[in-house]
Amino acid sequence: MSSQLANKLRKIREAETSGRAEFCDIIGIAKKTLEGIEQTGRVPKGDLLEKVCQTWPKYTLWLMTGSTDPECGQVDPDTEIARRENCLKTG
Repeated sequence: MSSQLANKLRKIREAETSGRAEFCDIIGIAKKTLEGIEQTGRVPKGDLLEKVCQTWPKYTLWLMTGSTDPECGQVDPDTEIARRENCLKTG
């Protein structure tokens, strides 16, 4: 499970920010903390997960369970990226 959470955090970071530094600034953690999680698959602490869920609530269900519910606004980063790209093409 730890590497799954680390991979999910990385996907959220890639979808929502320009890199680790911006992600860490937004949620208020040290860059070394995030690097450790992403590079080793270490289990993130609950307070970090809470900050991510508070900052990007649309990913909460996916982050914690792996499920999505687009009708309720609960998506995964790949869906959000595809939505943005579609908006750019049609807008």
